[in-house]
Amino acid sequence: MTTVSVRGATKSFGRTTALDSVDLEADPGVTGLLGPNGAGKTTLLRTIATVLAPDRGTVTLLGRDPSRPDDRTRIRERLGYLPQDAGFHRGFTVFEFVDYVAILKEMTDRRPRHDEVRRVIALTGLESVSAKRIRALSGGMRRRVGLAQAMLGDPDLLVLDEPTVGLDPEQRLRFREMISQAGEGRTVVMSSHQTEDITALCTRIAVIHQGRARFAGTPAELTARAEGRVWTDTRRSPAALAAWRTGDGAYRNVGDPPRGAELIPPTLEDAYLLLVGEFEPEVTHS
Repeated sequence: MTTVSVRGATKSFGRTTALDSVDLEADPGVTGLLGPNGAGKTTLLRTIATVLAPDRGTVTLLGRDPSRPDDRTRIRERLGYLPQDAGFHRGFTVFEFVDYVAILKEMTDRRPRHDEVRRVIALTGLESVSAKRIRALSGGMRRRVGLAQAMLGDPDLLVLDEPTVGLDPEQRLRFREMISQAGEGRTVVMSSHQTEDITALCTRIAVIHQGRARFAGTPAELTARAEGRVWTDTRRSPAALAAWRTGDGAYRNVGDPPRGAELIPPTLEDAYLLLVGEFEPEVTHS
């Protein structure tokens, strides 16, 4: 059964259309939403997390319809959500905060609830700081606390909004490991504007740009779209959509190569830049 099915989802805030007829499917494993800031990723994730309802379109989660109150309650019992801003009570200790969220999730029996809190704290590597106040933690540790509360109750669907934002390279690697493990046997939908995270973690991706889904498929399928459109040169090519000088002094050019260009294998980032570039408005100079 498909865990997440979004069909024609449209959502507007005033005159701004955040989602424009978006389709998305997600099955067990890690599905990534890739796109620039302001593309609509957070709105789509909040819709999947049952925080928002679309103005138009249909959403089915775990075989249920979140527009129905009873179904929405059943979905939330099997859903974990990490928003960009987890809204920590910074005066709480790690244990107190995760326990507080467990109470909100209606885990009323104290002993089994505390066992579950300890389980997710151990799962996210927070045992050594469980008695520390959240305000004393690093940004990376606070993101772990956010993941711990999302993992309460061993949810079938995990929704993560920019889980690695603000983390240093070591923290990002550790977080990737945790997300990869979380995707074994459940469905994870995560957003990022970092192609490295998507490449490392996701079996399927959707590129969201200007409120629309521009691509859905595997990372390999998107990367293949850039074949023959990446080349190296001693200078920045005027034909390049994007170009940058690499560590060896050569320029990596992405776009429509000139005749005789020295083509090189593309990456997911190259393909993403080309795809997004297709929909960027042209800049005219007067």
